Amino acid sequence: MNDRSIGYFSMEVALTPDIPTYAGGLGVLAGDTLRSAADMRLPLVGVSMLSRKGYFHQRIDADGRQVETPEIWSVEDHLKEASAQTSVVIEGRTVHVRAWQYDITGYSGHVIPVYLLDTDLPANAECDRHLTDWLYGGDLHFRLCQEVVLGIGGVRLLRALGFDQIQRFHMNEGHASLLTLELLDTATASCGRSKITHEDIDAVRKQCVFTTHTPVPAGHDQFPMQLVRQVLGRKDVYDMKDVFCCEGVLNLTYLALNLSHYVNGVAKRHGLVSQHMFGHYVIDAITNGVHAATWTGPAIQTLFDHYIPGWRDDNYSLRSAVSIPPEELWAAHQHQKQMLLQHVLDATGVAMREEILTIGFARRMTAYKRPTLLFHDLDRLQGLAEQANGLQLILAGKAHPHDDRGQELIQEIFGYQKRLDGNIKVVFLENYDLRLGQLITSGVDVWLNTPEPPLEASGTSGMKAALNGVPSLSVPDGWWLEGCVEGLTGWVVGEHALDPTQRADGARDADSLYHKLEHDVIPAYCHRRERFIDIMRHAIALNGAFFNTQRMLSQYVLKAYFT
Repeated sequence: MNDRSIGYFSMEVALTPDIPTYAGGLGVLAGDTLRSAADMRLPLVGVSMLSRKGYFHQRIDADGRQVETPEIWSVEDHLKEASAQTSVVIEGRTVHVRAWQYDITGYSGHVIPVYLLDTDLPANAECDRHLTDWLYGGDLHFRLCQEVVLGIGGVRLLRALGFDQIQRFHMNEGHASLLTLELLDTATASCGRSKITHEDIDAVRKQCVFTTHTPVPAGHDQFPMQLVRQVLGRKDVYDMKDVFCCEGVLNLTYLALNLSHYVNGVAKRHGLVSQHMFGHYVIDAITNGVHAATWTGPAIQTLFDHYIPGWRDDNYSLRSAVSIPPEELWAAHQHQKQMLLQHVLDATGVAMREEILTIGFARRMTAYKRPTLLFHDLDRLQGLAEQANGLQLILAGKAHPHDDRGQELIQEIFGYQKRLDGNIKVVFLENYDLRLGQLITSGVDVWLNTPEPPLEASGTSGMKAALNGVPSLSVPDGWWLEGCVEGLTGWVVGEHALDPTQRADGARDADSLYHKLEHDVIPAYCHRRERFIDIMRHAIALNGAFFNTQRMLSQYVLKAYFT
């Protein structure tokens, strides 16, 4: 077990639907990455946070207001306590840290251990016992303390467990970048020095890999240096301001950039955006993927097993999906659609019809993702529903508890639901999670994604849909810039966004969305079914075969892990 050479650190990780240690796309990506690492027999170990109360359980009241409650789960029922503990120092206090282990077993039988850090121990002060209660909870002070536990505590925990052969530390976003401070301390001590030198920095840089996900400067964790000194209790971070300090604050993204030999964005365009944001650094791009076997629905899996045996071990073989008989692909899709519509009926009491065009949108509810763009012109939308002999819309997603605008958007969707009560059925499914995500992405007919470019770093929901033969109708941003072959894998909304000099224009994007529905999507679905199924097959063959974590991890191996 202790021969692992890659440590993968992420503040959140989606392991199973019953372990709520994730908030959204970042955690889902981490879980998919670890699952593919197990399939590929990579020498990797995962580190994350326990989050005893999860992110939050979402309930939507009758007026569309989001109500947040703790996500109650039993740690002992799903995880086993690791055999060793460690500690960190926070504000001069010793904070004891233990870990809970979850094993991911790949198709090859290879096991990836994942350790979730926990400070709820009797030896700790009461305030410290709650540091691992909530994912992304609390104020700046609380967040910095959490990141000390993840970064510094995570490295120490691995050593306590005997993982002393790790040569690469992969930081999935900047939350874990304090691990570089622990590595610097180790490098300094091993040379018998008391102060960090540039020689130590060079040694640590060779060990670290950093993936940035956020194309917005405000989205990067930043802490006042006075707070950093208070929490860490160290003055030496001031002595290395060119490494630890940016514009008077500790910016964890800059810390990771300064101390990583390989840095990447999560799609080609995001790599360019990040390079523009951080002009003094070399930033590559590795486009995200999803774990194919996790996100392919049961009926489609059965179809793949028959026509593309071995697809789980070789995701690229899904390119053969173009040869699947159209009637069998349609039947498998309809089966998965029935499962989704049954869930809608059970959860909301709304009866939807299998033959009606059904569009899905499930993302984090926040302003830049524009979840209400489809409702921009209700008269025009109703005209499209008449053209299609009905239209069904299924939406889901959580808004951050502090994102007032995100919560307002959910309420607006409920308002549109009431105003369109007629030939358009609209449902919003509460508590979007892994299980619901798989059900929606595998069961709708078309996947809608309408972010404000260039703010979509990558996005992975459309990749999950593609594996199930569900084409995307999406703004050209993130992965879709690479994945869309117009009219073959799906459709682009708002072509003007391809020009980086153009500003986002909601009215123009809505017009483009309605135009594509009127002239491409609805005619293909309602009147040229063979054409629509051909698009489904190409969504699998071109997008599903490439936008997966097996391909993604292969690129990390070649570019970052063993170079």
